[in-house]
Amino acid sequence: MEREMSMAERPMTGEATRRTKIVATLGPASSSAEMIRALAVNGADVFRFNFSHGSHEDHAARYAVVRDIEAELGRPLAILADLQGPKLRVGRFAEGRVTLMPGAAFRLDLDPAPGTVERVMLPHPEIIEAVEAGSVLLLDDGKLRLKVTACGADYLDTEVVVGGVLSDRKGVNVPDVVLPIPALTEKDRVDFAFALQLGVDYVALSFVQRPDDVREARRIANGAAAILVKIEKPQAMQDLEEIVALSDAVMVARGDLGVELPSEEVPIAQKRVIREARRQGRPVVVATQMLESMITLPTPTRAEVSDVSTAIFDGADAVMLSAESAAGAYPREAVEMLARVARRIESDAEWRAGLHQVALEHDGSTGAAIAEAAWTVAQAVSASAVVTYTQTGQGALRLSRERPYSPILALTPDDFVARRLCLAWGVRAQSVGQEMPVFGVEGLVDQASEIAQAEGFAYKGGRIVLMAGLPFGQRGSTNTLRVVSIP
Repeated sequence: MEREMSMAERPMTGEATRRTKIVATLGPASSSAEMIRALAVNGADVFRFNFSHGSHEDHAARYAVVRDIEAELGRPLAILADLQGPKLRVGRFAEGRVTLMPGAAFRLDLDPAPGTVERVMLPHPEIIEAVEAGSVLLLDDGKLRLKVTACGADYLDTEVVVGGVLSDRKGVNVPDVVLPIPALTEKDRVDFAFALQLGVDYVALSFVQRPDDVREARRIANGAAAILVKIEKPQAMQDLEEIVALSDAVMVARGDLGVELPSEEVPIAQKRVIREARRQGRPVVVATQMLESMITLPTPTRAEVSDVSTAIFDGADAVMLSAESAAGAYPREAVEMLARVARRIESDAEWRAGLHQVALEHDGSTGAAIAEAAWTVAQAVSASAVVTYTQTGQGALRLSRERPYSPILALTPDDFVARRLCLAWGVRAQSVGQEMPVFGVEGLVDQASEIAQAEGFAYKGGRIVLMAGLPFGQRGSTNTLRVVSIP
């Protein structure tokens, strides 16, 4: 006879128990309070502000709206400021565009004169200094491919390998060379300071090539915002372990990564980044073209749904919408679709079975051991939730890394910590401010039971698992695990 599935193993339904988080980019199609509220109600946990577009005034107005809706809904909403990063582009052409034929010679130089079919300005001496004969240059999102045949002090001679139309200000990618270009431009530094002044929760760092790029961002943030590293350069993959260790969260930015890596390598890179991020307990976001067709259509393609499902099966903490929610015709429907797909996948037995196929190493700390034990105990006693008290968010992140079947309710005195946990798999965070008890295990138990019931995570006669640190209020002191019966 087949055994009955325990409460902890039963498929969970509803937004309160969806584990995979949703990041929605705000833009022209989603700037009104009405639309932002609709995105939050339909599943958005994090709102991305794309600093490649819009003014500081635009972002400030959206920030105020998100915070108002957060207060109205009574749950934390995180804000991610995505910095533009260096944009490498060719100059302009005399006639606006040229057609480059395969096999033709084409020069890139520092001459500001309008370009022709034979040459164009490349206003980036760093590229000219860094590349060598045999290097590959990709133009216009990889549509054109040039091979460097000779290098000079102020020029590169190339052969057109893959030709096509090249127009003004198209982008340049250099996939096989570490460029001596910092990840933060002057524009980024101004935007970074403004984002910190606003009070954003995460700052996303573009064009990361080396660990020092992340160290610089952390120095600037100085703890005022968490740092999310976008993996979009092949060079970042070479130092992935150290880069992830220096970050607070990671994004698989498949747009630029897909330009600089062969297409067949991108899924492998995605899986590798997800595995490494989970191994180190860093939330990981999968982004770009998740539901691309929904920019213009009310429903996605089957291939897009499969792509989203794969990210969820692989264990991503979050999936992200870009133009779908920022500029598309159906932003609310796109968020709703991601939520529907996530809930369906998370109700599947294969998904549950795959959660613990990743071998996780532990650092030997008491907190890590308690987190590992918490999900085992929760499953054994059919707990409806694991409630964790956390000062810094680390206890909740450790528990999220374990991927317990039971949902995680994180209670914290810090609004920033609650918002930061909006990216963490399976965690529903609540800032309880000064309501958190200061003394006594029984005080913790009473408050955890009350909030878990009020938030729909527990029921009378059921059980929750409580994870906390004693003495209470000390950072990094998670050392207590208790099974609580709800009276």
